[in-house]
Amino acid sequence: MIDETITSGVILTRTKLRKDTLVSVFDEFDGGIMALSESKRAEKYNKMSESAFSFYRGSAYLFYFDTTQQYFPYHTSTERPTWIQGDLHFENFGAFRSEDGLIVYDVNDFDEGYVGSYLYDLLRMTVSIALVGRQLGYDKKDQRNNIETYVNAYYKQINRFTAGKEDPGDFIMDADAASGRVKKLLRKLEKRRKAHFLEKVTALMQSDRIFLETAELAVPSVTEQARLVDAWNFYTDTIIKRSKDLEHYRIKDIAVKHGSGTASIGLDRYYVLIEGGVEKEGVDDTILETKEVRIPVPAYFMPYSDSFWQHFSHQGKRVVATQQAMHHKSDPYLGFLTMGGRDFYVRERSPYKKRLKTEDIETIDDMSCVLVIMARLTAKLHARADADVDMGILPYHSEKEISKAMGADPDAFARYISNWAIAYTDQVENDYRLFVEWVKR
Repeated sequence: MIDETITSGVILTRTKLRKDTLVSVFDEFDGGIMALSESKRAEKYNKMSESAFSFYRGSAYLFYFDTTQQYFPYHTSTERPTWIQGDLHFENFGAFRSEDGLIVYDVNDFDEGYVGSYLYDLLRMTVSIALVGRQLGYDKKDQRNNIETYVNAYYKQINRFTAGKEDPGDFIMDADAASGRVKKLLRKLEKRRKAHFLEKVTALMQSDRIFLETAELAVPSVTEQARLVDAWNFYTDTIIKRSKDLEHYRIKDIAVKHGSGTASIGLDRYYVLIEGGVEKEGVDDTILETKEVRIPVPAYFMPYSDSFWQHFSHQGKRVVATQQAMHHKSDPYLGFLTMGGRDFYVRERSPYKKRLKTEDIETIDDMSCVLVIMARLTAKLHARADADVDMGILPYHSEKEISKAMGADPDAFARYISNWAIAYTDQVENDYRLFVEWVKR
């Protein structure tokens, strides 16, 4: 007969040790590295307390702390890493407008881009799939099926790239290529007016537009405005395909942006209204987002890459290069700048930016269709990394290294990841409960 005193003592000790680990990791990253104020930590933790998925989104450092200490048989060689997205999860996919004007569906956040094993993107993504499934009421069998659908589709697409049956260099997911709920989302956005977002956050005052003051948009200080204006010429010099007419980039107004993201709380973010064109009443004005960025979380846990940091000591340049490497047609406004000794990157705040809502995924078939598209895009991100072979960052073909690491048995690969992901999702939910208790105290 099991002694309940011993059992409860073991459980209490394990719980205490895990809670101590959580607190130490949060204090190190949010308190030390990010140097968040007490009010910003409270804002971030309140947002993370909303759900287990919100907690997972805001604690990528805990994920890497755990997973880099575990053994996985499917890693690529540390000598041949992949350029990874770094924080891949269900809500980092969405629609936007590419540089050639197409409305496409793809990954839309590259703040944590770095070099490492492709497997970390898959592990982080599959846990998010399980968490979303639990929010939707799926049982564990359906959660496993969803994960294996994603992993098998990724496996298949990587091998299609490896065999030369498709080219990651021109792979896009527009309305013609998409299906199911993603196709419906893209078709809907094609009907949206270009000025839809512009008119939502700005107002026409006499002959010019200015930002509205809202709960999310505020007037920056005089110092902030001056710093951004002074850094703007540096930014325009970093745009690869910039307009010859510099009047196109003339700043018309600036606003501080609040309330976006979870992990990025505490980082400065601005909306910048530029001339964009010369149409009457400024309907062709363009809104750019200028976002502060720091050293990516995976860098604290992955093997150090000297060649990578030689190229990307500026964190804004790193984010821009990551997006350009992973997208077939990237944002035409991508660039970077330094302001107040801190690194920022700049991108268009696309009027077509929109995520697929989980409540719009009504059936298992809907979910399967979405996951196949996300998996194919994930494979494209990783396979496109060798577009920079000439720069010497990854002087080999990523898809070939990944295909070799995954092995010849796709079912075994998918089962292994789904088993791990379900177990780690259970851990995330336990961590979430410990976290909420800690935050309340």
